[in-house]
Amino acid sequence: MQKVTKIKQAVIITAYKNYNHLEEIVNFFDANFELYIHIDKKSDISDVELRKLRNYKIVKLVTQKYKVNWGGINHLKSILNLTEEAFKNKEIKYFHLISGHDFPIKKRSWFLEFFKNNDSQYLEYFDIPNVGAADNGYMDRIEFYNFYDLLNAKNEKQNRIIRRLIKIQKKLGFKRKISVKMPKPYGGSTWWSLSRDCVGYVLEFTKKNKFVLNRFKHTLCSEEFYFQTIIMNSPFADKVINNNLRHIDWIARNGNNPAILDETDYVKLVESNAAFARKFEYPKSIELLEKIKSIIK
Repeated sequence: MQKVTKIKQAVIITAYKNYNHLEEIVNFFDANFELYIHIDKKSDISDVELRKLRNYKIVKLVTQKYKVNWGGINHLKSILNLTEEAFKNKEIKYFHLISGHDFPIKKRSWFLEFFKNNDSQYLEYFDIPNVGAADNGYMDRIEFYNFYDLLNAKNEKQNRIIRRLIKIQKKLGFKRKISVKMPKPYGGSTWWSLSRDCVGYVLEFTKKNKFVLNRFKHTLCSEEFYFQTIIMNSPFADKVINNNLRHIDWIARNGNNPAILDETDYVKLVESNAAFARKFEYPKSIELLEKIKSIIK
C-alpha cells in the first residue's frame, strides 16, 4: 500500500504585544497547520503567557531571539529564523508570514483547498526606485544609513535623531554604494504566502550570499526588500502573483496607518479575496473579530 504524504502549512508570526489576539490566531488553526512565533525581546508578554503559547500542540516554536525596533533589520532576521525552523519539517508545503495584528478571513478548508498543489507565489512587489513613492522612490532607505536598530523610532526624540542623521548625509552628498554583485532591488509589502520550493530557494540563497543580507543592514524596513529582491531575480519570478492575499487599509483611521480595522470593515473583509486581514487592535477591532470568527469557524 502506497504511503500517503501529509501536507501541512506553516504560519509564521512576528509579534510584540496583544497576547489575547495571539491566542485567537492559534485557536483558529488546527493540526493541518504549524505555527512558528517570534516575540520581540522588548515585549511585555509575560513568561506565563509564553508558556501557555508553547503548550499549544500546533505551536512548534516560540522564540524571543531578537530585540526588534521598527524599521530595523532584526525584524527581517526574526522572519528568516522562523522560516528556517519551519522549513525543517518536510511535510510543510506552504508558508504564510503574518504579524500578531493579523487574522485569517477565510475558513480553514479554504486554505487547504486553495494552496493544495499550488506553486504560485503570493508576493507584492514593485521596481526600485518606485517612481513617485516616498523616500525618493525608496532609494533613501537603501542609499543612506538608517539607524533604526540603534535608535527607537517610536521615541519622538530618537526618531528626530534618525532623520537628522539622514539629512546630514544628504547635505554632505554621501551615498552608500550598491555593489554590482547585488541583484536588482525590488520592494513591496512585508507579508507573503510562498511555496516550499520558493522558500527553500530563498534560504539557500541567504546561506550562499551573506553579503546581500549584510548590505540590507541600516536599510529602513529591509523586510520590505529582501524576499522581493531574491525572488524577483530567481527562477520563481514568473510564478509570482503580485498580490499577497492580505487586506490592508492604508488610509489612516482609528489613530493608525495602516488603519485599525473595525466593524465598518466587515463587508469588505467578507467580499475580499484575501486570506488574511490587518490591523486588528483591541478594543476597536473586537466586534469585527467576533463577526469574522462567526463565519469562518
